[in-house]
Amino acid sequence: DKEVRAIFLRLFAQLFQGYRSCLQLIRIHAEPVIHFHKAAFLGQRGLIENDFLTKVLNGMAFAGFVSERGPPFRACDLFDELVAFEVERIKAEEGNPPKMIKHVRELAEQLFKNENPNPHIAFQKVPRPTEGSHLRVHILPFPRINECRVQELLQEGLARSQGAPPATRGDKKCVVPAGPPVGMFMCS
Repeated sequence: DKEVRAIFLRLFAQLFQGYRSCLQLIRIHAEPVIHFHKAAFLGQRGLIENDFLTKVLNGMAFAGFVSERGPPFRACDLFDELVAFEVERIKAEEGNPPKMIKHVRELAEQLFKNENPNPHIAFQKVPRPTEGSHLRVHILPFPRINECRVQELLQEGLARSQGAPPATRGDKKCVVPAGPPVGMFMCS
């Protein structure tokens, strides 16, 4: 699964290399608007006549991509690193399948680590009920809840949460690297 995702990550990194150089930040409105200059992107790559890429750039998914990844100051991820720093590596691996496969496996490992930051934590599996368990008569009734104890626990929790610092996500925002300009590479 992760290797297939890594292949698509590489594909989209190759497809959108240099997209950041074609972003325009318009600050006329109260909220800044990010515009992608499609003609410049296609023209610099010499792909104005490419029907597939034109349809990709005109799609709703790409518009969402630009609005999500367009801001110059946000949390960076693996895709940003690929687009900005791995351009030459991806280009050099085009004629060498073993190197390409090695890179795909490295990316898959990074994807796995991103999704499972604590590999030592084991997930407990809940066993399936045995056959006929629903027919058993000796099931104990659910115990009654002590309302006073529930209120005490709520008050304790509120007291602890008021003194604790607000929870924040671990994503550090930074300036997104632009990578090389579009004109540096030509796609076939």
